[in-house]
Amino acid sequence: MLRFLCIACFPFFLQAQTRDTLTALRSDSTFFVRTKGPLAYLNYGVGEDRLGGAKMGYVDSLVLLKVTAKYKDLYRVRLTDQLSAWIPQTLTKRDTNVRLPSVQYLTASWRISGDNRQDYVSIPLPERLPYRSRQEMNPARIVVDIFGVTANTNWITQLRTAKEIKNIDYEQVADDQFRVIISLQHAQHWGYAIGYEGRRLVIRVTHQPEKLRLRDLTIAVDAGHGGSNLGARGLRSKQYEKDFNLSIARHLQEELERKGATVLMTRNNDSLINNTDRVLSLRKLKPDLLISIHNNAAGDTTKTKGTSTYYKHLGYRPLSQAILERLLEMGLTEYGNVGRFNFALNSPTEYPNVLVEGLFLSHPDDEALILEDGYRKKMAKQIRKGVADWLKQVRKQRS
Repeated sequence: MLRFLCIACFPFFLQAQTRDTLTALRSDSTFFVRTKGPLAYLNYGVGEDRLGGAKMGYVDSLVLLKVTAKYKDLYRVRLTDQLSAWIPQTLTKRDTNVRLPSVQYLTASWRISGDNRQDYVSIPLPERLPYRSRQEMNPARIVVDIFGVTANTNWITQLRTAKEIKNIDYEQVADDQFRVIISLQHAQHWGYAIGYEGRRLVIRVTHQPEKLRLRDLTIAVDAGHGGSNLGARGLRSKQYEKDFNLSIARHLQEELERKGATVLMTRNNDSLINNTDRVLSLRKLKPDLLISIHNNAAGDTTKTKGTSTYYKHLGYRPLSQAILERLLEMGLTEYGNVGRFNFALNSPTEYPNVLVEGLFLSHPDDEALILEDGYRKKMAKQIRKGVADWLKQVRKQRS
């Protein structure tokens, strides 16, 4: 029972309550901000967990956003009358010089072209407006919603240099929601990037590699954690996850290189590299695909065990499924194939990617297995086989 209230603490108490309260802005008090930094993102809501809030997606820098409310360190921003998003205040800066149109922002006509690596959808806009995207399967499509603009596109010029884009169209799904629909030639997505060149929104669609064998690909291998970022800890051995991750990643590097692949390692030693730096580095290196190696842990040390693979974007699920199938051949318990996973290295749309959570260090049976270097080698071999299986599936799809 509360017997008294500390008067000196009362102002702090009020301040804490205020910080946790949603502050909606009156229509005459709303203001505009622009995104900043190379990895600005929008969230669906204010929810939080160890992976952060559920992300709507990343957006380019200098994207214009209208702030309609504040909550803790977040801004609520208007996308349409029926849809809002949330962004950390630290990823924005105020813009007091916004010139709004007298009626509405309008699209113009646009162009599709390509080179030997990518196709380009180039959409002139009157402002750097927010957007979101998703992958669809069966048929394979990329869907991009641009917010705050209305269709005035009367032609779309499509050049034969575009190789991966089969068809393209648009629709106005709401007053302030303009949707671009890109149909792909191949069933398997191989990545895309969205960003602004001035006020021109450019969607870069990566071509599926001409040769779909390990010896023809550049594969990034990510050993999770490292340095002072220890990861999970073995229940009995007290060994750290970061070391198991690096061991499996090195074995996987050997497996892939033995088959002729070019391998890019995000770390080769016990170094601390945060996930933001890893994502930005991979953006520059442009691998054909990424495999991130981790191991798991849980509070339950008696029942929770097994192996699992993770993806965020639907088009990359087949890769994660193929690897999981091979890992399960080792007699491991299936923890599952997990989608919509809000992990930083699952977030890029630019290339197929998968997170592999090998085993649970918190379960004595799993821990006993992973302590053996020979077993870690077998896991790496099965991961390599899973990638090869997936490539075989993709070759079969396009034959």
